[in-house]
Amino acid sequence: MKLASNKRFITAILALVLCQTISAQSLPKTMRRLPDTGQTQSYTNTPGEDADFSINSPFFIQNGDGTVTDTVTGLMWQQTDGGEMTIENATTFCENLTIGGHDDWRLPTTYEAYSMLNHGKSNPALDIAAFTNTVAEYWWTSQHDVTNASKIWVTNKGGGIGNHLKTETVSAGGTKKIHVRAVREIETPPTVSSHFSDNSDGTITDHLTDLVWQKTPAPDSMTWESALVFSANLSLAGHDDWRLPNIKELQSLSEVSIANPSVNSAFFPQIGLKKYWASTSLPNQTTKAWYLDTRFGITTYAEKTGKLNLLCVRGGQNGSVSTNDLTMGNTPIMAFPNPFADHVILKNAPENVFCQMSNALGQVVFSGTHLEKQDLTKLPPGLYTLKISGNPNAVFKLLKS
Repeated sequence: MKLASNKRFITAILALVLCQTISAQSLPKTMRRLPDTGQTQSYTNTPGEDADFSINSPFFIQNGDGTVTDTVTGLMWQQTDGGEMTIENATTFCENLTIGGHDDWRLPTTYEAYSMLNHGKSNPALDIAAFTNTVAEYWWTSQHDVTNASKIWVTNKGGGIGNHLKTETVSAGGTKKIHVRAVREIETPPTVSSHFSDNSDGTITDHLTDLVWQKTPAPDSMTWESALVFSANLSLAGHDDWRLPNIKELQSLSEVSIANPSVNSAFFPQIGLKKYWASTSLPNQTTKAWYLDTRFGITTYAEKTGKLNLLCVRGGQNGSVSTNDLTMGNTPIMAFPNPFADHVILKNAPENVFCQMSNALGQVVFSGTHLEKQDLTKLPPGLYTLKISGNPNAVFKLLKS
């Protein structure tokens, strides 16, 4: 009995060390921001559902060359997917693809692939005003199931993500139409030193999304409506703006490098093997809502009257000014409005300060002084980067709606 107990203790220590090692690794932040789900329709009178929050509204730009730029994430996508094929061929397809003058295409990660879905739409959960609709039922990602190398993570046209045997696709002898869609980074992504950090106040910060999470889940399971109420009434770490996360936010917690649970238990020690509500409803079956299953990280849906667990979140809002807390000397600079309309105002900046504004493709659309006098009405909607000379840290992200 003593030997068995010692073995369990050693195993627990090794698991904890492994989780801490994973969390300490530097990670590329390939997405600038996490997009909203795209759900704008209300399905309840109870405050706190997905549609009640507009944080990073999805916005795509068709580049006219077979590619689409996501102005929220900064990723560029293949506009028309490459069709059904095996995962091996999908990998080779992306490596050999040249489109839009670029040859650095690759398969997306689970995190990236899930970001482009639109949960305000049904079958496909995709913005078909930006992307060409196809007969695809699923789309490949670049990542294997950590518990089974014969399984690959795929997104599906219903809006979920799951781990499927790679033999399930038609080209491998199966019956499912699993397609390939390539992605690339427009700019070299920055890195973060770790995925999460503990704020020592009952909250955890996610450095890939800048969201702040409740460290310990609510003690009891509850219905979806009750989860909305609980989240809205939560006061924790001096904040009362907590909410039930949408399904993209919830899925971003899951890491494909771990399972049972798929959320890092070094930071969320009580996460367990449970199902967690999202604030996102199923638009074609409105009595159901999305949830994350932490066993592997699958997202699917359940009746709202059922009882699931919940983990609250806050943050992500850009507000009406720059997302950055910037100064020139000791003077804070503000750039607004955001989303901007016909002009951008700089407050507290030196007179005649030199500015450079670029679009999501990195193309300079303005370079000079007196930005506030420029007519920007002809600029297409999208994400713009504003750099102010004299301070290398004075970089603003402005969204033109």
